[in-house]
Amino acid sequence: MKPKLIPLLLSALLLAGCSNSGSSSQSESSSQNKSVSSSQTESSSQAQAADADKYELGDVMPVLAIQTVSTDKKAIDFATKPVARHVAQSIASWTPGYKMPKAPYYEACTVTLTDKGGSTLIDSAPAQVKVRGNWTTTYNKKPYRIKFDEKQAMLGLAGGEKFKNWLLLAEYKDGSMLRNKSALAMADEILAKDGVFASDAAFVEVTINGSYFGVYLLCEYPQANKNRIDITKPEEGYEGTDIGYFLEYDGYYNTEEDLNGFKIGYNNDAKLTPYDGEGGKRQSSPLSGGQNKVGISIKSDIYSQEQHDFIAGFVDNVYNIMYHAAYDNKAYVFNDDFSEIKETSDITPEEAVRRVVDVDSLADMYIVSELTCDADIYWSSFFMYADFGEGGSKKLTFGDPWDFDSGLGNKDRCASGEGFYAANIVYDVNDRYASVNPWLTVLMYQDWYTDIIRDKWTAAYDDGVFERGIQMIKDDTANFAAAFDRNYEKWDNIRHNEAGNELCRAAAACKTQAECAEYLASWLTTRVEFLNGQWHK
Repeated sequence: MKPKLIPLLLSALLLAGCSNSGSSSQSESSSQNKSVSSSQTESSSQAQAADADKYELGDVMPVLAIQTVSTDKKAIDFATKPVARHVAQSIASWTPGYKMPKAPYYEACTVTLTDKGGSTLIDSAPAQVKVRGNWTTTYNKKPYRIKFDEKQAMLGLAGGEKFKNWLLLAEYKDGSMLRNKSALAMADEILAKDGVFASDAAFVEVTINGSYFGVYLLCEYPQANKNRIDITKPEEGYEGTDIGYFLEYDGYYNTEEDLNGFKIGYNNDAKLTPYDGEGGKRQSSPLSGGQNKVGISIKSDIYSQEQHDFIAGFVDNVYNIMYHAAYDNKAYVFNDDFSEIKETSDITPEEAVRRVVDVDSLADMYIVSELTCDADIYWSSFFMYADFGEGGSKKLTFGDPWDFDSGLGNKDRCASGEGFYAANIVYDVNDRYASVNPWLTVLMYQDWYTDIIRDKWTAAYDDGVFERGIQMIKDDTANFAAAFDRNYEKWDNIRHNEAGNELCRAAAACKTQAECAEYLASWLTTRVEFLNGQWHK
């Protein structure tokens, strides 16, 4: 008998209803940033007001101490003042008199890491540190990227492998601070069986120049690396197309250098049938007739226009192969140099898709995205890659799930915990247009593909993946209570959060980390049971 998961306090909190609030993923989220722009200038003084010496750190969490090489009092500004340039430009466009802040920049630092018992794991390792992210850079508590001079292992993450690049996520708008950690843990259990990367993560308390900055989630940096995104990395300056390409479905693609972004046509923006549980009565186009400005960013190194054009053409035609198989019942295949596709009767439409798509990874990412109701699913933080190097699969593979702080019931996206979402119609941040994530949607009415989803969901459910994710939320809340208390004494961002207008009313109604975590566990319990009714064999 399959175990029954009982909701905790979700129904009571949902009686309040949910607001139709904006996502932090898009530049049109003006209501959020009208308040952010005024508070931004206060962040530096707030950050330095707290003295780490008054806290007894290291009792329940490791401590990561960042110290600038410069002794100038303003050296800490790198951590408190920068805002992503494209975000600041958007704020300036609707905020008269807005003073443009500095864009994120690297500051020379040393990093010391001690475990919760006080033993030193990393001692003053040289590094460069900067603010990273998009709209999260506008918050008072900002996320960071650490770039060590020499590779470092961090708390046994990624099996103890050493890397130069690591991330610190601030979890500022997630009152529980547990959405990313629990989602990544469940995703890793699902994706690892198919050899697909998902970031490992652990909590740390962070100090910068002796000032306490609160609890952060230490994560792996998504990058082309044999122990992360395992694709062929080109030698610097190499211009051939037989390399690996790490890509993001990304509404910010046009902020990249021209060589690192492109648009694709999605079979001339042909309409798709969303997977909505209502028998496919509605239709929606991937680009919403041009209203959705999403494109593809190339996140790995490339050095030539030929490489750019090759991967742009490949991705465009892979989608066309998927579309023709699903909507025309026709098989298309690439020519030898992957520059064109043509119809064939030699193989089935399913076989045509399997030749160019790692369908197991796509099904994995559907499950993760549907489970979490990822608020950015139509816009960004959806990753894929293809490897044309020696031994590469030459298939489009999906992975590296990311950015869940607005999901799992924190916003108004499937806030009840029920309904279909990831391959369904999703409205943009300001409800101006409806769209779908085309990659998750295009195959959803193919029985052979949904059979893969059903098999994977059943295996994960029966193995206890989702129960472990829910239990993690409860355990972390109990085990790290002292650190969470310190974090909220510092930031007070449960009650006074400039991102609060983004939240579902049920999420916003929670007043403590423990309440936020209980709501999260309840929402996830309800979500799992709803999806189990659809996908369990």
